[in-house]
Amino acid sequence: MRHPPPVPPPAPPGLSRRLYEELRARILDGTHAAGAPLPSTRALAAERGLSRGTVSLVYEQLAADGFITTRTGAASRVAPGVARAASALRAPAARGPAGRLSAVARRIAALDIRDAGPTGTREIDFVYGPLAGADFPTLAWMKALRATERQRSARLEYEDPRGHLGLRRALQAHLSHSRGLACSVEQLMIVNGSQQALDLCARLLVDAGDGVVMENPGYRMAQHAFAACGARLLHVDVDEHGLCTDQLAALGPAQLAFVTPTHQFPLGGFLPMARRRALLAWAARRHAWIIEDDYDSEYRYGVRPEATLQSLDTHGRVIHVGTFSKTLSPQLRLGYMVLPDGLVDVFTAARRVADRHAPTGVQAALARLLADGSYQRHVRRMRRLQQARQRALVEALARHLGEGVQVQGAASGLHLVAWFTGLPASAEGALVQAARQQDVRVYPIGPLFDATAPRARRRPAGLVMGYALLDRPTIEEGVQRLAACVARLMPSRAAVRRRRSTPAAQGRELRRKAD
Repeated sequence: MRHPPPVPPPAPPGLSRRLYEELRARILDGTHAAGAPLPSTRALAAERGLSRGTVSLVYEQLAADGFITTRTGAASRVAPGVARAASALRAPAARGPAGRLSAVARRIAALDIRDAGPTGTREIDFVYGPLAGADFPTLAWMKALRATERQRSARLEYEDPRGHLGLRRALQAHLSHSRGLACSVEQLMIVNGSQQALDLCARLLVDAGDGVVMENPGYRMAQHAFAACGARLLHVDVDEHGLCTDQLAALGPAQLAFVTPTHQFPLGGFLPMARRRALLAWAARRHAWIIEDDYDSEYRYGVRPEATLQSLDTHGRVIHVGTFSKTLSPQLRLGYMVLPDGLVDVFTAARRVADRHAPTGVQAALARLLADGSYQRHVRRMRRLQQARQRALVEALARHLGEGVQVQGAASGLHLVAWFTGLPASAEGALVQAARQQDVRVYPIGPLFDATAPRARRRPAGLVMGYALLDRPTIEEGVQRLAACVARLMPSRAAVRRRRSTPAAQGRELRRKAD
């Protein structure tokens, strides 16, 4: 004989009141949006261990107070307009922690880390970083995912913190073929994007006060990773060939150097062999580490890269970092590190303490793409596509701005730098704002420089312009609007020069110099 399930006893008055206050608060703060259904009384009662009658009474009170609407045979829903009205009356909440933060947290809070915000539907965005969704190899990726799911292991457990063994084996072969890089499977670690690799290096290799060499201008998120750990950032100038290694000797003690030798970010230089050897010799003498960020080496347009620092390293000082964010998608959060033998154990332990490992399913799917050649075919297609976009941007800049613009770093990668020779560095902000008013988003190069260096001021205005999101007609339209903004800013500068050239102005200048 089957017995009906036991009915929970009526809730004490305090519990029903607590449920009422909780639901009311979540409606007011927008957690439960206007029109959203609430759980059924039966489901919520089972979840909270209350009687269904208690939950029904709470819903009836919420309806009587105007917070929800109820209808027989339908789900109870949040009443429209409640949260909006409440937010208009509510005072702004105090921001910031109530208790003490650690030194690392205080340094992170002081960093200038801001997202650009969502792009409007009409805006033309020359951002660097995102890729076009239409370029993702959806069919090949879905096929690999389905095959991975069909072969799911009977035992679901944590994997090696270094990553899925199948992916590390496929990646070992891929790096040997594409980059001439020799490493063991044990030296490879799969990470959640290259930023996690930088964070691991900062936490495990740098103490507060240690010197860290950074390129100037350089990659800001790398600077943030090391600044958060209290490092002293030692900025070294970059020229058309990359890091100026002749400046290293004068720096004093340094624990680590971060470099982008294959495609310097943002200026695009290729570090020549002599400088690569000089950098390695410096690291060996100083017992310093080198992080080689190989972030977009897949995109080479008619140039042959030099050997990687890792393949030239004979002292075990180089940590090679790469990513799949520039070829597949930043949303996959897949990158990798090639670690010197002496660092494998400590980095493995750190991954085990932090997040164990990257998601196994996407790792296994990527391993299949690497093994069956799908990834290599995708990269070749993307290289052709991105080169066509890059050429369209270079041609549009030349057509609409002529001698007023100089392009740098267009031999590879997914971005270039446009220097506007008629505008000073101080005009970058005005140019960005003027372009934004024309529904064009552009990004100044100024924030990538060390603000204390004289070179940051003695230069023309510059923009870092990405093109991976855009097609040829959109690039053409965006540059045409940008050129109009540059033209509007130029007359004001010319007017200043004309005023300075008048006899009265020249006389005032002579008197000032005489004084």
